[in-house]
Amino acid sequence: MQRVLPHAMMLLAVVAACTAHATEDVVAKIRRQSQEFSDASASGDTATLARYLDDRVVFINEGGDIATRQDIITPGPAGPKAVSNRLVQSDFHIELHGKVAVTSFTDNATVQLGDQAMRPRFRSTEVWLDEGDAWRMISSQTVALSDDPPSVVLAPEALDEYVGTYRAAPGFTVTIARQGNQLVSATNGAAPTPLLAEARDVLFTPGQARARRIFERDGHGKVTGFSSRREGHGFEFRKVG
Repeated sequence: MQRVLPHAMMLLAVVAACTAHATEDVVAKIRRQSQEFSDASASGDTATLARYLDDRVVFINEGGDIATRQDIITPGPAGPKAVSNRLVQSDFHIELHGKVAVTSFTDNATVQLGDQAMRPRFRSTEVWLDEGDAWRMISSQTVALSDDPPSVVLAPEALDEYVGTYRAAPGFTVTIARQGNQLVSATNGAAPTPLLAEARDVLFTPGQARARRIFERDGHGKVTGFSSRREGHGFEFRKVG
């Protein structure tokens, strides 16, 4: 025998189904608008950017610059015709808080220059507000994701030039050694980690793409120390052994 739900329970079920459907519609709408905003950013479609931006948007781009709505929708100089740019989102996630939607995602760029291509990635969070007539972006923040640069192979005798102990301050030393055709680095006697060369006198640790070690030489070409840099700032290490 089929069970008949009381009227109140049926009404609640209908309301819940409608709410879930409305939530799905909002999620689909925000996801579509967010991708369209990325597309417009890549192509310079200022009309689409203007349509989706709130007048008081707080916008921080991947370079750390704070831009106003007017900054974003003002057309810039035309780029070279040989360059194309495409942004495809992945890892999209959204949280709804009433009339506010908070998203996070990765923009995967493909920048084509002739037969060359580069593929930088950017991670963003956006905040959208239901303003009655439309959902508009009220905040955005983006960071560039760093990848290890290509490495070059240095001759064994070139690697030997970096071997030694370097000191930045009492009790803070870095030791560089050669293991076969590989340089390794250890700080204050910790476990050694690999060092690769981006270019002569520019070394990096795999997985730490934001950091570089820039080596210095004296007038005779002998390595005297290095600058450990990150985001353009760093500490100086002098070779002591």
